[in-house]
Amino acid sequence: MRKYILLIVWLSGLFFAFGQEPTKEDTTDSLIDDFFYSEDAIIDDLINSLKKYQFLYVSVAYNSDTYFAGRDIGIDQFNIAPQLTYANSNGLYASLSGIYYSEFEPQWDVTTASLGFSKNFGKQQLFKYNVSFSKYFYANDADNIFSNTLNLGLGVRSKDRSIGTQITGSFLFGDEQSFQISSRSYVSINLVKNKKMTLKFRPQLNIIAGKQTIELTRVYIENREPVVEYIENDIFDVINTQINIPLQLNLNSFDVELGYNLNLPSAIGTEDVLDSTGFFNLTLSYLIDL
Repeated sequence: MRKYILLIVWLSGLFFAFGQEPTKEDTTDSLIDDFFYSEDAIIDDLINSLKKYQFLYVSVAYNSDTYFAGRDIGIDQFNIAPQLTYANSNGLYASLSGIYYSEFEPQWDVTTASLGFSKNFGKQQLFKYNVSFSKYFYANDADNIFSNTLNLGLGVRSKDRSIGTQITGSFLFGDEQSFQISSRSYVSINLVKNKKMTLKFRPQLNIIAGKQTIELTRVYIENREPVVEYIENDIFDVINTQINIPLQLNLNSFDVELGYNLNLPSAIGTEDVLDSTGFFNLTLSYLIDL
């Protein structure tokens, strides 16, 4: 189960991307798009006025239910994940985040510190790459299976920034080692857009695959006595597919997202067929221009 918990923590820091310089008029909408939701780079009409920028981004995410890699572990609980991030126009960013589970003991499970660099490239700046490192600090030292993660991501978007995708590879290491690949694809539709606010419908498809160690049992007879042999096999397979259906409201420096998430977990190894799971999410964010 701890591997699934770490998967959530790891995902929280994968998709930051910064590349071009924003203009002042619509800065919040643009940077929040690129930083928090991480589907597209900074919007063109925000690029021209500021050659350099730096900002702090504060967010708090509430999830109505908690599932690990889409799986129900039989505990009915919500979780809250606050995050503070610094970013600048050179592509450097650093973040500090944590996660609180309503029914776990201790409830504050892990704190994550991340440092990364991201840049857009290509003739029209439609491609981007991202490199980051994350360090996990657990409330319970016994949970320290994976204490570090190295991430490398590559993304592409359409010219009008309405469609995009990003693929990220991650190497997790600590007491144990593993690697994972995730993809995030999105479509962005403006429902309302004016000088004061933007309301977007932005469905996403997220797919996670990773290496898992599966323990198999084999029973045979030796010297007329049954012998049980345990065999560990490493397999790489899809872990979970998630469909996110959010509405995103940008108002000045504030951002609000309300969405529904559908998990379609894939059975791995000896797991039985898994039921789909779902939960609602609410995220409140504020951007501080430095």
